[in-house]
Amino acid sequence: MTAEVTNSDDEVRALVGQLDRAQKLHLTSGDAPLIRGNIAMTRRYNPVPIEAGRIDAKGIDGVRFTDGPRGVVMGHCTAFPVPMARGATFDPGLEAEVGDAIGVEARTLGANLFAGVCINLLRHPAWGRAQETYGEDTHLLGEMGAALVRGTQRHVMACVKHYACNSMENSRFWVDVRIDEADLRDIYLPHFKRCIDEGAASVMSAYNKVNGRWCGQNQVLLNEILREEWGFDGFVMSDFLWGVRGDPVDCFNAGLDLEMPFRWRFRKLGRAMRQARVSEARLDEAATRLLRQQARQKARGEPDRYRPEAVCSPQHRRLAHRVAVEGTVLLENRDILPLDTDTVRSVAVFGKLAMLQATGDKGSSQVHPPEVVTLLDGVRAVAATHGVAVAYDDGSSVERAVELAGRTDAVIVVAGNSFEDEGEWIGRSGGDRRRLTVAPDDEKLIEALAKSPTPITVVLLGGSAFITDPWRHNVGALVAAWYPGMEGGRAVADILFGHEIPGGRLPCSWPASSDQLPAFKRLTRRITYGPLHGYRMFEAAGTRPAYPFGYGLGYTTIEWVGPEVMSSEADRVTVRVRLHNAGIRPGVTVVQGYVAEPLGSDPRPLRTLRAFEKVRLEPGATAEVTLALPIPSGATAAWVGPSSDPEQLRPVPLPSA
Repeated sequence: MTAEVTNSDDEVRALVGQLDRAQKLHLTSGDAPLIRGNIAMTRRYNPVPIEAGRIDAKGIDGVRFTDGPRGVVMGHCTAFPVPMARGATFDPGLEAEVGDAIGVEARTLGANLFAGVCINLLRHPAWGRAQETYGEDTHLLGEMGAALVRGTQRHVMACVKHYACNSMENSRFWVDVRIDEADLRDIYLPHFKRCIDEGAASVMSAYNKVNGRWCGQNQVLLNEILREEWGFDGFVMSDFLWGVRGDPVDCFNAGLDLEMPFRWRFRKLGRAMRQARVSEARLDEAATRLLRQQARQKARGEPDRYRPEAVCSPQHRRLAHRVAVEGTVLLENRDILPLDTDTVRSVAVFGKLAMLQATGDKGSSQVHPPEVVTLLDGVRAVAATHGVAVAYDDGSSVERAVELAGRTDAVIVVAGNSFEDEGEWIGRSGGDRRRLTVAPDDEKLIEALAKSPTPITVVLLGGSAFITDPWRHNVGALVAAWYPGMEGGRAVADILFGHEIPGGRLPCSWPASSDQLPAFKRLTRRITYGPLHGYRMFEAAGTRPAYPFGYGLGYTTIEWVGPEVMSSEADRVTVRVRLHNAGIRPGVTVVQGYVAEPLGSDPRPLRTLRAFEKVRLEPGATAEVTLALPIPSGATAAWVGPSSDPEQLRPVPLPSA
């Protein structure tokens, strides 16, 4: 009779006691052979679960890995909007729904671990993999990441990545991030702790070094902070192939439990144990951590939902559409949107990106849905319901575009980035961005069309912020659509024509110029991460971004009354805000609470997001929102408002000392 993994820690320890050394070592690595596995990965990455530590004789299924974060990369699954778009929703409840859908699809296809909770902090918008995270703010990252953990772990184990300070792409394999301990703890780690507190089963170590030590062998990160201080009882896995750096014995002893996706560097562990360089107790600890999480996962689930028809189901596609709507940010609107189909009877769409399957890059997070609605597809479909004619031009000739625009009632330009401009660095595609503006040819097209009498709307695709000066002041409307996923084309078109309202708010500041940003080099051996980036850096420098963190417009006017202090304690203030939709269309707002507090090595008390809640109001409706703002030592002020813009913030009285 074979032993089975159960949900009892005592039984897990008993099972570990039944395993011999070779079996326990087998638990610590991927199962596929190195060479054959690499060849298979070049054909298609992760088409089926990547297994690690499977021991049939002991009833151990092992880790069965699928990547993320924009959906399940196996099979033909639902391609949700990228996490930056989901961060723009400011809606953890909605993100938990996404996690639930991803968990169902992952488990249906045989996986038991989803390695797609990417919460690296967006320090600079040039970071190529910005699309894979939720934004620049640690509180937003933590709440959205925890929601994804909560949703996926109804069905599978969740892996949080990349731990830590992984915020640049081209140099990720060798860069040494130098950082003050206070900056590390206050700015770059709290969102990881939030996900650990939520119960994440696993953490993936980053490729880079932190303060001279590879993340996969960093005693401070893996043992002192993650395990001893935070009480993490899950397992740590390496990033793929090159995640075990330096001496693999040092990595294992520092707390790296699992080498993925193959047994390569960890093959030396058996010899190291014979040489007493690795203890039996350490091997037992790794085995226990791995089997404990597998046991917990196996005890969870909703078997009735794990059916083939659940993969990319109509329900999940509707969810993808809803998320794209809620994450699309309206940045400018000079009475252009929504398009009035009583007067707009023809629309011209320009730009090669209008025909792009805008699901994100072609790296390890690529999802392969059965179909994708492009922006052009979406505009054509929605316009057809109103009898509006749609003409398309790729925009390669400015003169031709201007002539076509003159014959139509409205112009939509789709510009921005694609997988060729940003993403995971693979050959000549992706990597960190070389420019923060749209392509020069697209800028010329926008500037020329903005001078024509036909109203122009610009829709930007991309993974993070763009510099849009000076042309942003000359267009009728500007929309940040990010990479909106398989249903994104229809979702954005629904917003343009008024079938839906733009629900997003910026999860990252959009600078007016690159001079406002921290230092960034695509190729470097060493970089220093300081205490300032994003909206706190703008405040410290006394400069204004083009569009502030938390900003976004709608199709109505929402009136605010308050804040009113409901209760006040030494370390917390609870406030209430009353909202009223004074317009004739539905509207959303995100009530954001900021506290002026010092973080890291910078002693200045700067505005820091500490609470938020998204609210939808029907025309004429009112609502009350209550926020609890933590008031840490050193805090000097607090505010609530619809964005981080100081002109939109309302002061909150703090408790007296």
